[in-house]
Amino acid sequence: MEYIDAHVHVWTDDLNAYPLADAYSKSDMQPETFYPDDILAHAAPSGVNRIVLIQMSYYGFDNSYMLDVMEKQPDVFSGIAIIDWNGAHPDEDMRRLADRGVRGFRLYVRDEHALDGRGIEKMFAAGARHNLAICPLINPVALPSLNRRCSQFPDTPVIIDHLARIGAAQPIDEAYIEDLCAMAKHANVMVKISAFYALGRKAPPYADLVPLIHRVHDAFGPERLMWASDCPFQVVDHTYEDSIGLIRDRLDFLSDTDKQQILRKTAEDFFFRS
Repeated sequence: MEYIDAHVHVWTDDLNAYPLADAYSKSDMQPETFYPDDILAHAAPSGVNRIVLIQMSYYGFDNSYMLDVMEKQPDVFSGIAIIDWNGAHPDEDMRRLADRGVRGFRLYVRDEHALDGRGIEKMFAAGARHNLAICPLINPVALPSLNRRCSQFPDTPVIIDHLARIGAAQPIDEAYIEDLCAMAKHANVMVKISAFYALGRKAPPYADLVPLIHRVHDAFGPERLMWASDCPFQVVDHTYEDSIGLIRDRLDFLSDTDKQQILRKTAEDFFFRS
């Protein structure tokens, strides 16, 4: 069966062609490189043959490397870009990048005020107009602010990264699980079941994450969940199979149809259908 990994970063050490953003230096790049061929080598043995790329923070708002990878293999790679949400016309930037195959736009949502501002409002509005996803890398404390934006823009697709990072910097908290599951009332909100290496006990086989994933599955249904590895970070100390195997082999509450939905179809329908 062919699966889709909905969250992977790639980068190159060719800093002449693809310079780093001002805030970064070569020493920040860990590992030094992670090429498209690297992710495909990890993914292929697990039956994964398509990838959603996430703009790497090293490049700031310059999405050139990701776009070039996508354009070389459009049947393999889709993408989520990063733009200047405080710029004058982030909505126009979204439309321009959508013309090059980008389907989503990452936001860093670290606190309850991160989604304030006119630029964010323009992005949510453009997402609704053009069926482009807002993809927040969100701390769980900020979920109520996302809830308010989704109420304001109910037609905007939203894809929450990494189970809202519940259990990343703090123990898995029931209140945060409730806040995440409450987002299911918004019909266009989806969740990435991903980055297991960084959540909870941060150790395979990730059995401590099963109750959290079960709750999110019950709230959203498989049609609004997509699996992702968050490579290369998943494979620094753990393995690719550790990640995909949790969904494919170790969640007894998932039917075979559920697994196909989470491992392929949700991401396929949004990122790989015109």
